[in-house]
Amino acid sequence: MSGTSSVGSPFTSVIPVSAISVTGLIRRYGEHTAVDRLDLSVETGECVAMLGPNGAGKTTVVEILEGYRHRDEGIVSVLGVDPAKADLAWRQRIGIVLQSTEDLADITVNEALGHFARFYDHPRGVDETIDLVGLTAKADERAGRLSGGQRRRLDVALGVIGRPELLFLDEPTTGFDPEARHVFWQLIERLKVEGVTILLTTHYLEEADALADRVIVVAKGRKVADTTPEDLGSRNRGVVVVRWHDDGQIREESTTTPTETIRRLAAIHPGEISNLEVIRPTLEQAYLELVGESS
Repeated sequence: MSGTSSVGSPFTSVIPVSAISVTGLIRRYGEHTAVDRLDLSVETGECVAMLGPNGAGKTTVVEILEGYRHRDEGIVSVLGVDPAKADLAWRQRIGIVLQSTEDLADITVNEALGHFARFYDHPRGVDETIDLVGLTAKADERAGRLSGGQRRRLDVALGVIGRPELLFLDEPTTGFDPEARHVFWQLIERLKVEGVTILLTTHYLEEADALADRVIVVAKGRKVADTTPEDLGSRNRGVVVVRWHDDGQIREESTTTPTETIRRLAAIHPGEISNLEVIRPTLEQAYLELVGESS
């Protein structure tokens, strides 16, 4: 993307290969170290999910990257700029969806997006943005009268109205019903096609599995994993569980050679093997293993 604009974006600014680069990041609150020598890199065009339990330091990291919170130590570059020294031109290049917002209650969805669009040189159309997040039927509704999930959709709309090169999403689908989450996932896939770089924090592990090119797991302020969703934790060790029923009892066996295990079972069980399953570790299982090991 260096030297050219992303698809659908009017920007022509040169972006470094790493949209985000962090080395040795530390943030302390008194005696408590919330972020402990964390290294992080997000390449241009990547969608990276940051996972971790409450209090792990995820939001602190994101707010430092956004320029909202100072750091105590470390080197941070976001779109080639130290966010602690960023100017208005840099802010036009990023989009932010905070974990929670409570303002704008007295204006409509249309008015809110129209207002924020004026902060950007090349915003998306208001109607287009409203449609992207599935709020067309609520365009003339005051924000204060939206449901929790609808208000979250408005937050996402405000984050993308400026056609950001880099989008920060801090638990964006909290309060979404399954239909709204599906609409959001479609939006993220569209933004990825447009070349937008995305850093996402989420508690929905299936969301990270579906959307992220990489997942970073943080626990107690430290990075404990940085890999693809497919290779996280025990998922990359090739161990699966073969499960079946035998005389009304559930049997299972962990193995790295499931085909051989099934052949052996077939040789000793006449006919069909009852309720045979081959179960690969889920992202949730791998995540819980990593978080548990770091506790």
